Amino acid sequence: MQMVESIPRLKPRAAESHKGDFGKVCIIAGSVGFSGAAAIAGKSALRSGSGLVRLAVPRSVLPIVATIEPCYTTIPLNEDAKGRISAKALDAVLEAVEENDVIAFGPGVGICAGAKSILENLLRLDGKRIVIDADGLNNLAAIRNWPDINKANLILTPHPGEMKRLWAGLLRVSMPSDRQATAVEFARACNSVVVLKGQGTVVADTEKFYINTTGNPGMATAGAGDVLTGVIASLCGQGLNNFDASVLGVYVHGFAGDLAAKDKGQISLIATDIINELPCAFKETAGDKK
Repeated sequence: MQMVESIPRLKPRAAESHKGDFGKVCIIAGSVGFSGAAAIAGKSALRSGSGLVRLAVPRSVLPIVATIEPCYTTIPLNEDAKGRISAKALDAVLEAVEENDVIAFGPGVGICAGAKSILENLLRLDGKRIVIDADGLNNLAAIRNWPDINKANLILTPHPGEMKRLWAGLLRVSMPSDRQATAVEFARACNSVVVLKGQGTVVADTEKFYINTTGNPGMATAGAGDVLTGVIASLCGQGLNNFDASVLGVYVHGFAGDLAAKDKGQISLIATDIINELPCAFKETAGDKK
């Protein structure tokens, strides 16, 4: 197992570039009470360089999500009685998937039959690049033997609690106490990239791993994970492979958090402070010097 220490970079942008060159990202997110999760992920993808960002959200929260940021577009989805994604949204979701390069699923969707059904269908999409986070992971943990049906190209971004649920739902052995071993073994078990968040976030695939060095305790705040979802999805859309997008994503995300903590302090840091520092973080780490 190879340990990676270098940070990937994005290619310089050609003078004749257009927005389609930098990735079309669709983020399936949000529910009543959690419209901010969708908006945070969408704004983060935009600030990370995506040419086009679309948010597919339950119909009742769409006006709120659309008001927060004018630079992404929105797609209304059918919803259940509690304002969460319904299984009846499948046709709209599949149409959105077809029109976009990368999908992110999970921030604020809730744990419900509709979200689980949509996710099961996404897993069957051959080769589709999908970042799964938050309640997307909790719904995934409830799908029995999900790697057996998975044809998509996945990045999973669990925090330790979500990792425990994923592990318990899939593997019949005890989860290692060592974070690196946990990420590596789970990546091998499901043939996916795993981003195990926390102090020293671990990125692992079946052959290599990376341990992140940026970030601080002030980032333990609501929405910080949604920022990371948007960043990684954006970098996938800009041409980085899943492992490299995850490595650069966690590094830049942590660095932006460090810049925010320097300005705001760790106690008062909130997720939007991290988004606001993404431009400076990319200038310093990803080759965007102009």
